[in-house]
Amino acid sequence: MSEKNVGSIIELKDVHKVYQMGETKVRALRGSSLEVKKGEFLSIEGPSGSGKSTLMNMIGCLDVPTSGKIHLERWDIEKLKESDLAQIRGKKIGFIFQTFNLIKNLTAMENVAMPMMFQGVPREKRLKRAKDLLGEMGLEERLNHKPAELSGGQQQRVAIARALANDPDVILADEPTGNLDTRTGRKVLQKLKDLNEEEGKTIVMVTHDPNAAEYADRIVKIKDGVVE
Repeated sequence: MSEKNVGSIIELKDVHKVYQMGETKVRALRGSSLEVKKGEFLSIEGPSGSGKSTLMNMIGCLDVPTSGKIHLERWDIEKLKESDLAQIRGKKIGFIFQTFNLIKNLTAMENVAMPMMFQGVPREKRLKRAKDLLGEMGLEERLNHKPAELSGGQQQRVAIARALANDPDVILADEPTGNLDTRTGRKVLQKLKDLNEEEGKTIVMVTHDPNAAEYADRIVKIKDGVVE
């Protein structure tokens, strides 16, 4: 595999994705190309059904294209074993979801520590990092609270801490303010902006909110499965 341009961290080239739904073929992506630069804050906008979620799955290497190429740094993801891809993805990419996706029967600290377990980090070290990350999020008094005992904004901050657990280069945020009130949403967006500007994290955010997109350096629009 050849080395990619050092300026890009994720690159999609002429990516098509077709899902078979019974007898119907759904063309979610139709030849989309996109280059995500290291250290940028990129916002992806598009109406419902435009292919935003599928594009996010491709950027996050959670799925492989029907045709086309996806590179994560120097790796062609199609040529990797699933186990190798999972390890690389777990180290390189952190995910923040609109619905938080926290495990209900685990505490905040346990939720944040979990991604580190899959990377083989010793228990004592991962619990210390989880505690430190939650402290940075202003949640030092909520370490042992389960998701049901936290507000929406607190759950989203736990989700951000979890995304940072393995110190990834890229953070993918899928509608990160979708379930939050305006004030709390602004705080979450500012935190993402700070991670980008102060720690050099590459942020890729999917949103339908033009106010949220204003935090980004670059806005990309997708319509009918094509990145415009």
